[in-house]
Amino acid sequence: MRKMLSDLFRDEGYRVWEAESAERAIEVAREQELDVVLSDVNMGGRSGIELVGELRRVRADAPVVLMTAYGTVASAVESMRAGAFDYITKPFENDVALLAIERALEFRALEDENRRLRLAFDRTASLGDLIGASAAMREIFALVRKIAHSRASVLITGESGTGKEVVARTIHFHGSRAQQPFLPINCTALPEGLLESELFGHVRGAFTGAHAAKRGLFEKASRGTLFLDEIGDMSLPLQGKLLRVLQDGEVRPVGGTQSTKVDVRIIAATNRDLGQQIDEGCFREDLFYRLNVIPLNIPPLRERPDDIPPLVDHFLKRHAPEGGHHVTPKAMAWLKAQTWRGNGRELENAIERALALADGEELGVSDLRAHDARHEPEVDPESRLIESAAEASLSLRELEERYTEEILRRTGGNKVHAAAILGIDRKTLYRRAERRDREDRGGKPR
Repeated sequence: MRKMLSDLFRDEGYRVWEAESAERAIEVAREQELDVVLSDVNMGGRSGIELVGELRRVRADAPVVLMTAYGTVASAVESMRAGAFDYITKPFENDVALLAIERALEFRALEDENRRLRLAFDRTASLGDLIGASAAMREIFALVRKIAHSRASVLITGESGTGKEVVARTIHFHGSRAQQPFLPINCTALPEGLLESELFGHVRGAFTGAHAAKRGLFEKASRGTLFLDEIGDMSLPLQGKLLRVLQDGEVRPVGGTQSTKVDVRIIAATNRDLGQQIDEGCFREDLFYRLNVIPLNIPPLRERPDDIPPLVDHFLKRHAPEGGHHVTPKAMAWLKAQTWRGNGRELENAIERALALADGEELGVSDLRAHDARHEPEVDPESRLIESAAEASLSLRELEERYTEEILRRTGGNKVHAAAILGIDRKTLYRRAERRDREDRGGKPR
């Protein structure tokens, strides 16, 4: 049996180590990195159930699948209590053994991913990778804390690049499901048939190429969170099937006749206007209300200039962890004056590019204004105005007025943000505005 299974798994591309006893298995576990262990229950010497207990001390992260000819409920319970991941009863088909190993490896991969995410989460600030100092972000922080322990569905809206998945991960890892899987899927990235199989799973023979049964993400995310990114791009037929799962709490694999109960929290996200899509008949209104129990909108970065300095600091640490790099005050003012059509993703790209091109540790406007193949960044307003001043022989006061108007235009008339960029007191900015109004009313040239 051991030789036959070893040949089977090697033919499937696995690396295999053999052990003729529990004692030898422990030695192999100490010597090798094992991803999964398949063991008989009845062996000479210690049993497979005893082996499970030993392996939990030696190689705790390797799931164990037990084989037994005595497929009773009692042996199954005893195996699971000992810490086994699964068990199969002899005799069995090759596909059963392969499927058991595949499931154990998927479980191991999920455990590794969640362990990595928890470690990354523990190293970050109080709300993980959610960064921001603006009033809008502080409101989002407060809402995340309130809803983290809830089971209610969340619908996150916002432009591309605003960090919708970061918010979803933060909600998950701050809640009672933090020790369970967080599984994201992009509803745009997969064709409808493949997306349905990924979400709900399929039985063997459900379609061409379905050589073995496969669990879907709803089952894999059991007791955890499933993040449905770009939900607005899901087809209407698939929306109906998703709605049934949300209503019944049961999932049926493609081609299957039996449903399985699932306990999964749903967090969905979209950069589309779902209200408009409902009006156009592209999105189901009943599904919208199932998803939009807790709405959370992330404003674009151009409306949150106060978030740019902490985000820049975060990106510098991420891409230059050795430290020492910093952005000059003038460059920071330039960054805050940009529109950032790609939001945080574009800002991070600009910082990473500047780090690669800069000659030293100081990042100036010239480093940040490096050519972007997608589009030319906006011209530095100060440089443009100095050039126009030289051409038109503007006075210093006229140059000051034009520069102030330009910054006000870029900040949408927000005098608080404009004053911060100009490096002046807000009252000074108000006095300048009053002076311009008086001159306009008096007909004096400006």
